[in-house]
Amino acid sequence: MPSALPDGEPAPADGSLPPSALAGAGSRPFGIYVHVPFCATRCGYCDFNTYTPGELGSSASPESWLEGLRRELDLAASVLGTAPLAETVFVGGGTPSLLGASGLGDVLDAVRQSFGLAPGAEVTTESNPESTSVEFFSGIRSAGYTRVSLGMQSAARHVLAVLDRKHTPGRPGEAALEARAAGFEHVNLDLIYGTPGERPSDLAESLDAVLAAGVDHVSAYALIVEDGTGLARRIRRGDLPMPDDDVLASSYEMVDSVLSGAGFSWYEVSNWATSAEAQCRHNVLYWKGADWWGFGPGAHSHVGGVRFWNVKHPARYSSLLAEGKSPAAGRETLSAEDQRVERVLLELRLSEGLPMDVLDDAGREEAKQAIADGLLEPHDDRCVLTDRGRLLADAVVRRLLP
Repeated sequence: MPSALPDGEPAPADGSLPPSALAGAGSRPFGIYVHVPFCATRCGYCDFNTYTPGELGSSASPESWLEGLRRELDLAASVLGTAPLAETVFVGGGTPSLLGASGLGDVLDAVRQSFGLAPGAEVTTESNPESTSVEFFSGIRSAGYTRVSLGMQSAARHVLAVLDRKHTPGRPGEAALEARAAGFEHVNLDLIYGTPGERPSDLAESLDAVLAAGVDHVSAYALIVEDGTGLARRIRRGDLPMPDDDVLASSYEMVDSVLSGAGFSWYEVSNWATSAEAQCRHNVLYWKGADWWGFGPGAHSHVGGVRFWNVKHPARYSSLLAEGKSPAAGRETLSAEDQRVERVLLELRLSEGLPMDVLDDAGREEAKQAIADGLLEPHDDRCVLTDRGRLLADAVVRRLLP
C-alpha cells in the first residue's frame, strides 16, 4: 500500500456506495485485500504505509488493528448487502508474518465469518523470511492459506545492505523449501533488480537461488526510487548513483531469459509462473478491473467503478471503526473513459494482451505503428507486447493513449 493517498471526494461516514457500484456486485469476481501495517524495521527503498514499533508507540497494536479489521469486514458485508464469497484473499503489508501463524489464522477466520470463501479460493500471505519457520508454515497451511509470497529481493549480501534488508542471503530459499514441505504448492519469491552496486553476477546468483528453491512463481521488479525514502535521500546526497535505465533493461532481459529457460512463462510484465494454476489470481483481479475490497489502514478498494481508500494511521483507523464509522478517507467514481484508460494501462501488461476494441481510433492507429515498430504483435483481435515492447511497456501505453 503506497503511503500517499490520492485526492478525491469525501467518503460517506457509513461506508455506503452508489447504487451503480452495487448493481451486479455479487455477479462479478470479488477479492479481499488485508493490509497489515506493521514492520520490525523500515527498508530504505520502501514507501508503503507501514510502521515500526518505535513509530507507533502505544497508539496502536496488532490487537487493536485486528479488532478494527473485524469491524470493517462486517461493515463491508453490510454495505454490499448479500456479501459475495471471496474468490481470493491476499494478506499484505507491512510484514504479515509478524502476526504469527495464530494471528494470520485469526485474520482468515474473520474473513470467513463476514464473507466466506468460494470453493477453491486462493488465499495468500506475504511473509518476511526472517519471521517464518517450519512451525509457522505448518500453522498457516492448517489455517487455510494456499499460497505464500516471500520477500527475497537479492541473494547478494551487499545488495541487501543497500536495500536495508535484514534477512541473511540464504534464508528466503530455505523458507521457500520449508513452505513447500508444509504442503504449499504455490510459493512466490520477490526479486528487485537494478539496485546501485548490483553486478550481473549478483543477479545471476539470485536467479540461481530462486530456481534452487523450487518455487512456481517469481515476481521481479526494477528498483524504483520513491521520494521520501531513505534510499532517495542517499542518492540525493550522492552516496549512491541513480539506477541506470540501460542496466535495468539488461537485468530484465536476464531475468526473463533465465526464468523462461527454467520453464517459467511471463503472464504479466513483472510476473512469471510455471503454469496457469501458479499465477496469482488475486493480482489478476486487479489487472482486469474486477471488484476487491481493501481492509486495513491505507488500503484501497474498487467496487463497480468506484475507488475508495482508507485513512493511513492504524490508531485513526481503529478509532473510527470503534465509533461505528467507515475508515474510508475518500473516493472517486470512475467515468467510462477513466475505466477505458485503466484497461489500457493494466491489460496491455498481460501476456494475453489488450482487445483492440478498447482503443479509440487514434489509439488503433498508434497500435498499428507500434506493431510495425516491433513493440506489439497482433493476436486475433488483441495486441500483445513483444519482448522488446515489454522493456518499453510504459512508453507503449502512452502511445496508445494519445
